[in-house]
Amino acid sequence: MFFSRCGSATAFAISIVATLYAAPAALAGGNTVYPLTVENCGRQVAFEKAPERVVAVGQSTAEILYLLGLAGKVVGTAVWVGPVLSQYKEVNDGIPRLADNSPSFESVVEKKPDLVAAQFQWNVGPEGVVATPDQFAELGINVYNAPADCKGKDNEGGGDGVRMAAFDMTLIYQEIQELAEIFDVRERGETLVQELRIREAAAREKAIRPESDVSAVFWFSSAELDIDPYVAGKYGAPAYIMSAFGIRNIIDSNEEWPTVGWETIAKADPTVIVVGKMGRRRFPADDVTVKREFLATDPVASLMTATRKNYVIEMDAQAMNPTIRTIEGIEILAEALTKLGLSH
Repeated sequence: MFFSRCGSATAFAISIVATLYAAPAALAGGNTVYPLTVENCGRQVAFEKAPERVVAVGQSTAEILYLLGLAGKVVGTAVWVGPVLSQYKEVNDGIPRLADNSPSFESVVEKKPDLVAAQFQWNVGPEGVVATPDQFAELGINVYNAPADCKGKDNEGGGDGVRMAAFDMTLIYQEIQELAEIFDVRERGETLVQELRIREAAAREKAIRPESDVSAVFWFSSAELDIDPYVAGKYGAPAYIMSAFGIRNIIDSNEEWPTVGWETIAKADPTVIVVGKMGRRRFPADDVTVKREFLATDPVASLMTATRKNYVIEMDAQAMNPTIRTIEGIEILAEALTKLGLSH
């Protein structure tokens, strides 16, 4: 599915705006009624009142809490891919960062949270490397997992998991609305969702279909440069971004971030290579300059058409994960394809 400038994108934008303004009562918010029970990733999570202290294990979740005006309740964060949204730099600098990557169970508990909000189940989930929800429950601490990381997805076996259904932004909007209800700021949640829906419609309006068949591979990182890279599967956030343009993903895997050999990628010869740009330095290839140097010098990767033509597009890695930044990914790709002459 794709949205062209004169076709479905306009209809999409009109339908979104019409929905937003046709039912003002639905956007009015209202106070949360406690006790509140939220069904979250197969669990029932009960709240007697709004949480007072929350640890955000995941950058996207932290940024959503900031956008909801809840920074004052965030007592710790962890799992950061890049810089925080610029308008929250000062706020974020004043909140303890428990770890750039996975925090220890003890460091989270030490903050005495009544809620742990986690972006990824591989951190906090049935097989979480930090802890399981049951371990936190034993200490009277609730856990909320981002719906985008469990709905239509199988995380058994750890790692990034396998998607059984395609991601779309409604899962991020669900997270915003549920967190807003949990914290009794429903009106702020509805306002934020409204703003993001309008922005997404505008981004899709710019997503002009390429004149010819265009394919892509999204390279997030590599554990080591001499082994297979982590590239985007067919159902994750990059696929959602590509769907706005009718771009073909050369990777046909249900895994969120499968490892695929460069020989296989080179054989498919994607039109463009989208590389993740991040502040994280967990792996050598987290550095986008390292990615570019590899593409230019590797005996296999350097022969690809996209490398030879320098059809290499840098994208904030947060946009390549299911986050509020995924909309930004559509915007970045629209601009890049235009500059490369690959769209109208």
